[in-house]
Amino acid sequence: MEKIQHRYTKMIINMREKTYEERLKSLGLWTLEERRNRLDIIEVFKMYRGYSSSALQELFEMDTNSKDTRGHSCKLKKVRCTWDIARYFFSNRVINRWNVLDQSALDTSSINAFKQTLVKVRNNRMGFFMD
Repeated sequence: MEKIQHRYTKMIINMREKTYEERLKSLGLWTLEERRNRLDIIEVFKMYRGYSSSALQELFEMDTNSKDTRGHSCKLKKVRCTWDIARYFFSNRVINRWNVLDQSALDTSSINAFKQTLVKVRNNRMGFFMD
């Protein structure tokens, strides 16, 4: 037990000189911004699959006139914001990331499978979860 505690203490001491970004990278962690954006997309997926108490149609407007063949079949329409504060509402900040996802991501069978898909997306597209 003492050897394990000593190893972790040494690891923490070695982190003191590193910046926040370097610490996250060396530990393999997500930034707070990435985690918030990831959770937003997971919440929309729960609404899409019916796991959440609120329905997708209650909060978002579906884009039925989309001529874009890329992505998936459940595109959301972005509503024009006249107030600056409305840009940061959940219903507005998640739309662009949701519309960029592939159909295979939406076809996953469970929430955990969708989370794994998001990890792959993050690894393939650096900055996907950053504003």
